[in-house]
Amino acid sequence: MSDKPRGPVSIESLPAEEWSQGVRYGGRVTVLSDTNAGNRKIGIAIEVLQPGKQSCPHHYHMVEEEHIVGLEGQATLRLGDERYPIKAGDYIAFPAGQRAGHCLVNEGDTPFKFMIIGDRAPNEVCVYPDSGKIKVSNLDRLVLRHGESLDYWDGEKANEPL
Repeated sequence: MSDKPRGPVSIESLPAEEWSQGVRYGGRVTVLSDTNAGNRKIGIAIEVLQPGKQSCPHHYHMVEEEHIVGLEGQATLRLGDERYPIKAGDYIAFPAGQRAGHCLVNEGDTPFKFMIIGDRAPNEVCVYPDSGKIKVSNLDRLVLRHGESLDYWDGEKANEPL
């Protein structure tokens, strides 16, 4: 990362990436923060969620904090067991460790455009309540199934002498 100051960048000049997973998930994302080498502590992106799509699997963060600002259109915020309308001009924060999953669902007929801002914590642990998974980022993004826990001493050869 260069120490040289950089002037304004036109958001429209940045590349947008279309993505999808199956028929449920998908969108278009334009990353505003520099992600080349993970050299920013904060990630910022503009995302567009098309009608009939969900932004991501329902999840919560143990280490990272996340914020959403509605820019255009409307969608439904799923937060824990509740559902809330979210529209242009609305703001929501998801504090680290808040054990209430979140995601956006576009049940309307127009796109929902929003800004997402969040930490880039290398030691992040993300929990997916719907599927019972846990992702540990600093272990090569290892994904585990919640509930398949082991005893602390499992595999530790406690009954073998040194």
